[in-house]
Amino acid sequence: MKSWFEFSLEEPELAELGKQMLLQARSHVGLAFLATLRKDGAPRLHPISLVFAQGRLFVFIPPHSPKCADLRRDGRYALQAFPPPDNEQGEEFYLSGAAVCIQEPATRQAVVGETGIHVEPGEVMFELLVERAMYTHLVAPGTPAERPSHRIWPTTHG
Repeated sequence: MKSWFEFSLEEPELAELGKQMLLQARSHVGLAFLATLRKDGAPRLHPISLVFAQGRLFVFIPPHSPKCADLRRDGRYALQAFPPPDNEQGEEFYLSGAAVCIQEPATRQAVVGETGIHVEPGEVMFELLVERAMYTHLVAPGTPAERPSHRIWPTTHG
């Protein structure tokens, strides 16, 4: 698993495409769908705000939220960027990996200070580590030759 910064060093173009898709013209805070695993192993899907700061990708989640309980128990996640408003190219961005609970007050303060976001005192901070990333767009959209094109990191995945 890699931090967003490590991922962006290995695959800078894909990381930039992903960041643009996740932020959609915002400076630090993006929107996405977060998939987690319930206690019974079934998937759960949630809209979520995410934060880019210090070269890392974070989420802040209320402590009594089902997604917080899911991530505390089993940190595996999948994240899908909201589609852009005018998405004629069929763009999509997906991440998967593990969420790690960050408990250091200094890290929390640094993220809030860098981004200027409002975080409730009890919210739980997780860093989303990246195991897999995929950007998809349509080639020849709207024609009989339309097909998806994928850019995947890492190029091999078990």
